[in-house]
Amino acid sequence: MISQDKEMQRPPGVSFDEERRLMIFRPRGIFDAKMVAEVVQFLENEEDRLDQPFNRFTDTSKMDAVDLDERFIYRIALHRRRFYDGRPPVKSAFYVTSSAAGHYIRIHAVVTEHSPLKVKMFREFDNAAEWLDVPRSVLEE
Repeated sequence: MISQDKEMQRPPGVSFDEERRLMIFRPRGIFDAKMVAEVVQFLENEEDRLDQPFNRFTDTSKMDAVDLDERFIYRIALHRRRFYDGRPPVKSAFYVTSSAAGHYIRIHAVVTEHSPLKVKMFREFDNAAEWLDVPRSVLEE
């Protein structure tokens, strides 16, 4: 267990825009269970550590491949739903350019429906930026 008073090192591809209260994740390479677990652990540490809620944006356009299975995504999404229960609503936008990534994000979105985690997929930066109420430039690399 990670101490709550110690900031955890950010996983590769993760940044945080404090002014806009937005965590941005840009995975590269092969998106697999290890990468998901690292980002979820970091995310949960930050949710516990920070006083205010924050939205999330994930840009899947730089991934080379997806090496996940549906059961794993279902378990992670259910875990996230339970972990975040009782907290203020947050938005989690996914910029998706491949059907493989879209498949797993749809599972995540369905499992977290009717929870404080509002998950949406986007094929355009403009729509994601509008939903998150940030300038498009913030979402672009």
